[in-house]
Amino acid sequence: MRLSFANHVRVFPPDEVTSRNVDAEVDPRTVGMTPEDVEAIWKSVVRFYATGLQPAIALCVRRRGAVVLDRAIGHLRGNAPHEAKDAPLVRVRHDTLFNFFSASKAVTAMVIHLLDQRGELHLDDAVVEYFPEFGRHGKEDVTLRQLLTHRAGIPSVPSLPEAHIDAGLLTDPQRLLAILCDAKPLSVPGRRLAYHALTGGFVLGEVVRRVTGRDIRRVLREDILDPLGFSSFDYGVPEARIGDVAVNAFTGLPSFPPQSWALERAIGLDARAATAVSNDPRFLTAIVPSGNIIGTANESSRFFELLLEEGELDGVRVFDRRTVRRAVREQSYLEIDSFLGMPVRYGMGFMLGAEHFTPYGPHTPRAFGHVGFTNVIAWADPERELSVGLMTSGKPFITPGQISWLRIPRTISRVSSRREP
Repeated sequence: MRLSFANHVRVFPPDEVTSRNVDAEVDPRTVGMTPEDVEAIWKSVVRFYATGLQPAIALCVRRRGAVVLDRAIGHLRGNAPHEAKDAPLVRVRHDTLFNFFSASKAVTAMVIHLLDQRGELHLDDAVVEYFPEFGRHGKEDVTLRQLLTHRAGIPSVPSLPEAHIDAGLLTDPQRLLAILCDAKPLSVPGRRLAYHALTGGFVLGEVVRRVTGRDIRRVLREDILDPLGFSSFDYGVPEARIGDVAVNAFTGLPSFPPQSWALERAIGLDARAATAVSNDPRFLTAIVPSGNIIGTANESSRFFELLLEEGELDGVRVFDRRTVRRAVREQSYLEIDSFLGMPVRYGMGFMLGAEHFTPYGPHTPRAFGHVGFTNVIAWADPERELSVGLMTSGKPFITPGQISWLRIPRTISRVSSRREP
């Protein structure tokens, strides 16, 4: 073991803190990869762990539907900078639960797409068709499509005393929805691309409740996850399972303006405060449609495998092919997102890949997925026949060591793009 810098975690020898799902991993040669390819991927994870920014990392990679890598490294709890030095160390497992954070938006989006598929709602309908109270102060014509594509004009919760973002507000959807109903759009709906970090999910969740008579957790579980045999991939966890969720930790350098402004504009909190909220039991057990799907790396990869297979998995069809194709169709082409301050290609609920500026590695124009606060990412790539879930518990903001995070998807995409002999 060696000690890392301040606000970093202790880094242990990888062999001492690695968990591998040996029963799931197949011989990669059966799906057009080599053992050296898989080890190159895992070495990129180990290098990221060695930065001291991550108490725990879990990665699951599927190729052609088969698991070629399902491993985790680090500690579930006990090794975060904010935890006592004598806190018991609990090693992470490959089946440890992690928070999906903003990658949850892709899951919420597919619930909406499923209801559209069934004719229970229509993507180009105004929200007020289902949620009349929302139509105030210029929001009368906001559509479901605009919420899914970050063009509804309500990217953040209003800066009001009663709208102070904390675990209490995020777990009181009726109070938060009342605030959003009274909010004035920051821009004309439909005109400006601005990432809706939290707001859109709550509105979509309320539409689901109004349309189905069930909360979005029940719809996801009963209509998508249960038929496919998922065990834990859900909004929040039961109270009895809070201790099974990896403890999140703010790591790395403090966030300073102007970089910190983007995060605070988007979620109303700085990185340290957002991390603290994510560990609050109220947040861990609530329904936060844009930010608290909790599950394993394996199940996050499996969810994207479902989409890679255009709605059918293990002989069970949940979505029509055209539903998935529409969900991941391009809606904005590398337009500058005014809240994130960077170009992003969006589908309806997804961040899309590109030739160059992409989180999924270069030359991934057909990839689709989503990133989550701050080093969580899941995606599918039809060209490479990949579905990937990368979960982390460290929450650095702008820190040099995060370059190692970017190398993980780059390595995955590189080794899986080689032509077979």
